[in-house]
Amino acid sequence: MSFLHFIVNDVLGQASILISLIAMIGLIALKKSPGQIITGTLKTLLGFLVLLSGASIIVNALNFLGEIFQKGFHMRGVVTDVGSIAGIAQQTLGRETALIMVLAFIVNILIARLTRFKYIFLTGQASLWMATVCSVIGYMGGLRGAELIITGGVIAGVMAVGMPVLAQPIVRKITGSDDFALGHFCTIGYIVQAGVAKITGNVNKSTEDLELPQALSFLQDTYLSMMVVMIPIYLIPAIAAGPEVVAPFANSVNYLVYSFLQSIQFVVGVYVLLSGVRLLLAEIVPAFRGIALRIVPNAIPALDCPVLFPYAPNAVIIGFISTTIGSVIGMFLFPSLGLAMILPGMLTNFFAGGTAGIFGNAVGGRRGAIIGGIFHGLFITLLPALLLPLLGKFGFSNVTFSDSDVIGVGLVFGHILNFFH
Repeated sequence: MSFLHFIVNDVLGQASILISLIAMIGLIALKKSPGQIITGTLKTLLGFLVLLSGASIIVNALNFLGEIFQKGFHMRGVVTDVGSIAGIAQQTLGRETALIMVLAFIVNILIARLTRFKYIFLTGQASLWMATVCSVIGYMGGLRGAELIITGGVIAGVMAVGMPVLAQPIVRKITGSDDFALGHFCTIGYIVQAGVAKITGNVNKSTEDLELPQALSFLQDTYLSMMVVMIPIYLIPAIAAGPEVVAPFANSVNYLVYSFLQSIQFVVGVYVLLSGVRLLLAEIVPAFRGIALRIVPNAIPALDCPVLFPYAPNAVIIGFISTTIGSVIGMFLFPSLGLAMILPGMLTNFFAGGTAGIFGNAVGGRRGAIIGGIFHGLFITLLPALLLPLLGKFGFSNVTFSDSDVIGVGLVFGHILNFFH
């Protein structure tokens, strides 16, 4: 049993190792030489870990920004934190959540094998969040044992194919190919942004074609322009919060200097993350074709949202900022309608907002990225507020899910179970 635990949890439970093994199997299926197999496997591992390192740098910088933002502007409300809910769920529903994840992957493979929808969902943490909402809502709705696991597994497995199917027409427009799909459970929000962008935008004026005066030509460099944008985004909340709030983070460094450096750290994280994405895609896409030839003909890997960032880096930042503006508007607007105040989640605003910005730019140019982003921010603030009363009945207070697809499943699944029970 201990050996099985080691294999399932310590080896296959590590996303970097799992995706590297998938690459290795694909290269073996393609009958590559031993040297090519070793090179491809290790580069996949390296690329994934570089990606994770970049994401970790961004997360740390955004956690700091979220803290000073809330305290600097004296905001009190509900936090969108799927990690907290997952942690609570693991204490009582860890086994069920894990089995739902396994069954969902099997269902995903079966659908891809037997239908024309060939997408294999490979974003581990997103799969965990979907399994978590299925286990929590299902359990609190009266489902137990095999009934809970099978129902949750089927729902999660269908979503693992359905969301890439929904996003792929625009992903294809962004990337120019079907080499990979989007495996991220914020897809409903992306479609909302794209819909608004289509109506309000102009696809001929892309975020990536901004023309600047000669004196500002240095801003043509993606990372320099990102620095210019992020520095005030960090300094303004830091000034509002004051040195006392920043001090626990700064370790005797002047609070403004520390906030400035954190803004640069954010850009460093983006640079590292995009480097990892490029390295990962260079290896995993060819290797995945090997698996496709053997198990699921013409299979398409559905990967996490940062894989799209290199295609429109300006749109990522515009999407992040406009989504944050929309979420701040929603934070004040929705309580007047009797809903809870949902605090802006900087992590969601960056990763989901940035990806939504790419979608908006693809169909509506820079105007679509901006206007659509504001609507996206309103949408991803409204959904958690709608889910909160349902979670409150189930014992969760002051915390809610953040990803639009996960919340959508929670709302529909929860209300169906309430109706029948």
